[in-house]
Amino acid sequence: MELVALPALSDNYIWLLHDGETGHTAVVDPGDGDAALRGAAERGWTIDQVLITHWHPDHTAGIPRVVEATGAPVWGPEDERSRFAGLDHGLREGDQVEVGTAVAEVWEVPGHTLGHIAFILHEQQIALVGDTLFAMGCGRLFEGTPEQMHGSLQRLATLPGETLAYPAHEYTVSNARFAAHVQPDNSAVTARLRHVEQLREGGAITLPTSIAEELATNPFMRAGSAGEFASLRQAKDSYR
Repeated sequence: MELVALPALSDNYIWLLHDGETGHTAVVDPGDGDAALRGAAERGWTIDQVLITHWHPDHTAGIPRVVEATGAPVWGPEDERSRFAGLDHGLREGDQVEVGTAVAEVWEVPGHTLGHIAFILHEQQIALVGDTLFAMGCGRLFEGTPEQMHGSLQRLATLPGETLAYPAHEYTVSNARFAAHVQPDNSAVTARLRHVEQLREGGAITLPTSIAEELATNPFMRAGSAGEFASLRQAKDSYR
């Protein structure tokens, strides 16, 4: 399974998943339909499946354009069906979705939105996490509670350490600076901050990230309780 990041909008990544064995290509969270179609066409791929993690327009606005061009069916959270147009297959906790020759398990990971889901490809050790988990950070609590988001992150933390997580935004440098602010004695954070700053200075992407890296450096993943998480999230919301 090949994964390609397509930069879109101001700081989004649209992910393409291409199964070389079958030629199947899925697109994850196409906030910009033209960017998704162009990225696939440049590689000689045709999108035949759309996967949605949550309803926010920067993840869903491109659905009509992709469907118009390809006829691809759309899979996403059933609990958010009324929040965006074009959902063909509503998904809930424990559902499975075939992505080429791979199988993705649906995990409900509320917090950023109430119906947010993640797609977990266990055999391939891939987690498509939308805006729940970022490299060294997590999504804002637009709809959910600290208890929900803390629980969602702790659940993702149970995945094998080598699992690669594919978030939908390039927020790593700002997240790393906050992590260094609240974990000044964490040498892994200090080293990772230097590394991601160098990557961005060179125009390189900082993703994917691994669950092991997040457990070592992400203050939100490392929070021992929902109360600690809530304090960190409040601090991050006002951090400059």
